[in-house]
Amino acid sequence: MSTQALENMLAKGMDNALLRFGLGKGYLDNSQWAQAAEHLQRCVAFDPNYSAAWKLLGQALHKQALVEQARQAWQQGIQAAQQKGDKQAEKEMTVFLKRLDKAAQQPG
Repeated sequence: MSTQALENMLAKGMDNALLRFGLGKGYLDNSQWAQAAEHLQRCVAFDPNYSAAWKLLGQALHKQALVEQARQAWQQGIQAAQQKGDKQAEKEMTVFLKRLDKAAQQPG
């Protein structure tokens, strides 16, 4: 479903975690990082245990060079994934955090 179709649903008053996740992913896929982050933040506000949304939120923030916010999103996402038993999402976000740490140690 296109982001426009999802935006139309939102405009009609539908608003839930799944809709916000779809919008966030759609904007992320279109390299519209700020819009993606905005919808993904709303998604995790609806459902703080939505580990996939935390993962994408971290990516959207990281693409905007908001490194500390990305780190926080991924840390919260790892907690959510652990609570749900979502091993794959936990593993992916752990790798993202390790990359952030490694990049932070690089000079210049």
